[in-house]
Amino acid sequence: MVLIVKSNVRKVVKELDKENSISSVADEVETALERKTEEILVDAIKRAKANGRRTLQARDL
Repeated sequence: MVLIVKSNVRKVVKELDKENSISSVADEVETALERKTEEILVDAIKRAKANGRRTLQARDL
């Protein structure tokens, strides 16, 4: 499953790097970000279930 789009990560890094000191983004950054996002979603799903809801909400994050 692909949640993170590599080109978008690079674009956002460029926008956030005000000093323009980062010239590239390694491939493992996208992989790690993908893993971290999945972990956050799994935890959020557990919270929603624990609260008896079938709707995942921002507060579950």
